[in-house]
Amino acid sequence: QTRSLLGVFEEDAAAISNYINQLFQAMHRIYDAQNELSAATHLTSKLLKEYEKQRFPLGGDDEVMTSTLQQFAKVIDELSSCHAVLSTQLADAMMFPITQFKERDLKEILTLKEVFQIASNDHDAAITRYSRLSKRRENEKIKAEVTEDVYTSRKKQHQTMMHYFCALNTLQYKKKISLLEPLLGYMQAQISFFKMGSENLTEQLEEFLTNIGTSVQNVRREMDCEVENMQQTIEDLEVASDPLYLPDPDPTKFPAHRNLTRKAGYLNARNKTGLVSSSWERQFYFTQGGNLMSQARGDVAGGLVMDIDNCSVMAVDCEDRRYCFQITSFDGKKSSILQAESKKDYEEWICTINNISKQIYLSENPEEIAARVNQSALEAVTPSPSFQQRHESMRPAVQSRPPAARTSSTGSLGSDSAALSALSLDSLVAPDTPIQFDIISPVSEDLPGQAKSSGQSGRRTNPFGESGGSKPETEDSILHQLFIVRFLGSMEVKSDESPDVVYETMRQILAARAIHNVFRMTESHLLVTCDCLKLIDPQTQVTRLRFPLPNVVLYATHQENKRLFGFVLRTSGGRVENRQTSICYIFESNNEGEKICDSVGLAKQIAFHAELDRKASEKQKEIDRVKEKQQKELNKQKQIEKDLEEQSRLIAASSRSNQSSAEGQFVVLSSSQSEDSDLGEDGKKKRESE
Repeated sequence: QTRSLLGVFEEDAAAISNYINQLFQAMHRIYDAQNELSAATHLTSKLLKEYEKQRFPLGGDDEVMTSTLQQFAKVIDELSSCHAVLSTQLADAMMFPITQFKERDLKEILTLKEVFQIASNDHDAAITRYSRLSKRRENEKIKAEVTEDVYTSRKKQHQTMMHYFCALNTLQYKKKISLLEPLLGYMQAQISFFKMGSENLTEQLEEFLTNIGTSVQNVRREMDCEVENMQQTIEDLEVASDPLYLPDPDPTKFPAHRNLTRKAGYLNARNKTGLVSSSWERQFYFTQGGNLMSQARGDVAGGLVMDIDNCSVMAVDCEDRRYCFQITSFDGKKSSILQAESKKDYEEWICTINNISKQIYLSENPEEIAARVNQSALEAVTPSPSFQQRHESMRPAVQSRPPAARTSSTGSLGSDSAALSALSLDSLVAPDTPIQFDIISPVSEDLPGQAKSSGQSGRRTNPFGESGGSKPETEDSILHQLFIVRFLGSMEVKSDESPDVVYETMRQILAARAIHNVFRMTESHLLVTCDCLKLIDPQTQVTRLRFPLPNVVLYATHQENKRLFGFVLRTSGGRVENRQTSICYIFESNNEGEKICDSVGLAKQIAFHAELDRKASEKQKEIDRVKEKQQKELNKQKQIEKDLEEQSRLIAASSRSNQSSAEGQFVVLSSSQSEDSDLGEDGKKKRESE
C-alpha cells in the first residue's frame, strides 16, 4: 500500500514537473524576447486555461485553484498586447520564484528519489546477505557485521524514505506557491510599469490580486505548520522504530503470537531452477481467508499462491538456511518452501497457517478459539510416557486374519477428499489423545518382576540372522528387509478403516511438532519379517519395539512427501479396559516410504498364504485320521463277521457228528479217556477245548 501510494505521489510530481517546465518556458520567452512578448503572454494565458484539463492524481478536483487560474488567464490575455519593457521587473518578480521551484524543489525531489532507490537497493542487498547466513557454520564476527549492515541500511532507508515523503507532501503546497507567486509578481510588475494605463486594471481586479496574495501567505503558513508536524513525527518514528531495524529481534522483548489467524510480511520463496539448483525470491506474502497470497513489488494486487485450508505446515532444513518451513496443500499436489526473516516471524507464520488450516478463521472469535486449540494441543503433548507399558498389550497370540489391503502411495486423494472433508476431527482421532514424540528404551522401563520371553523387547538381535545356541524367532521367516527410519510420533485413533486416518495423524503430529518446536527424532532400523515389525537400535542392536504383523491393519504413505509413512496397530487394552484400541505410528524414512509399505504388504501376503497352507495341511491330516479310523472300524467288523461264520460252521459239524456216532459213543468216550490219560494235563485241556 505504501509503495502504491508512493507511486501516485511520484506520478503527481512528474506531472507537476512537466507542467512547470512548460510554464517556465513560456515565462522565459517573455523575459528573453520582448518582440515575442505578446505571443509568449498569449501562450501563458493558454496554458493557464488548460490547467483544468490536467490530470493531477492529487489535485484534479481543486475547483478554487482552477477558477483562480482561469481568471488570471483572462486578464493576461487582455494585457498581452500592452507589454513592452519588463525585463528587470519580470526577472525579479516572475522568473525568480518559478526558477527556484524548478531548479531547487523539483530537483530535490529527483535527488531524494534516487537516494531512496539506492537506500532501498542497499537494504535489499543487506537482507539478502543476512538471509544467506549459515546455520551450521555460524561465525559471530560475520553475523555481527551482516547484522550491523542490515541495521544501518534499514535505518538509512527509513530516514531517507521519511524525508522523501515529507518532500513529496511539501511539493503539493509549493506547487500552488510556484504557480501563484510568479503570476502575482508578473501582475504587480505590470501595474507598476503601466501606472498610467490603469484604465485596464479595475478596482475589482486589485481586490482579487490582494485576496490571492493573502491566500498565498495562508498556504505558506499552513505548509510551515505541516512541515513542522511531519518533522516531529519523523523524530518520534525514528525513536520508536529503532528496535525494529534489527532483522532478528530479541524474542523475550517481542514474543511470538501463536493465536493469529491473519499474517502479512516479507518471505523468501524457494524456486526450483533445475534438477538440483534453486533460487530464492523475496516477496510480500499475506493471508486472505483460507488463501495464501503474494504480491511482487510494483504489482497492483496480490496473486493466489495456495489454498491453505486443511493444509499441513512443518519446519524443514533447506540449503543450510535458517527459519525455513514447508506448506503442503490438502491434496498433496502442491507445496512451497518459505524462509522467514526472524525466529518470531518464523513461529508466527507456522502457527497462523496451522490455525487457518483448521478453518478457525470462519468462527466469530477466531483468536479466542485458536488460543483454546493451542492450549489443548499443549496439554495433549506428553514428554515421555512409558512406551513399554503401552506396548505390553500389543503381543497377543497370533490369530488368523486376512491381510489388510495396502493403500496405494501413488494414487490420488481426489476420490477420498470429499469424504475426508465431511469427517470431523473427532471421527478420526480420539479426543484428548496425547501425542508420543519419542521412544523410551525398554531396558530402563522394565517393571519389577517382569519376565522376558525369547522374542520380547530388549533382546540383542542380529537383524540378518543370529548364530548361537538359541534359535531366533524369525529364523524360519523367508522375508528379511531392513530400513532406516526416524520416529515422528504416535497417537490413538478412533478408526482404522480408511487411509485418511493416517493422513490426518500425520498432519496433527507435524503440526504439533511445529507448534511446540519439537525437531528431534529417534533413528532406528525397521526390520520387516513375515511375523512382525521390529524397531531395532542401530547402535546396540536391541529390539526397542515389536509389532505383531497380524495386528497391523492399515498402512499408507504420504501422497506428496514420500518420506513419510505410517501404520495403524490394533491391540487390546488402552485408555479403556477390555476394549480394542487402534494406535497410529508415523515415521520418516529416506525416500523409502513406498518400499516399506510394499515390504509390509508382501510380508502380510506371505503370512496369509502360509496360514492358508497351514490350515489346508491340518484339514488334510484330519481327513486322513477320519479315513484311518473308518478303515479300522471296517476291518474290525469284517473280523467279527468271519468269527461268527467260523463258529456257525463248527456248530453244524458238531451236530452231524453227534447223529452219526450215537451208538459208539461209549467206546469213543472210553478210548478218549484212555487217550487223555496218556496225553497228560496239556492234552486234556486241548481235547476239552476241541
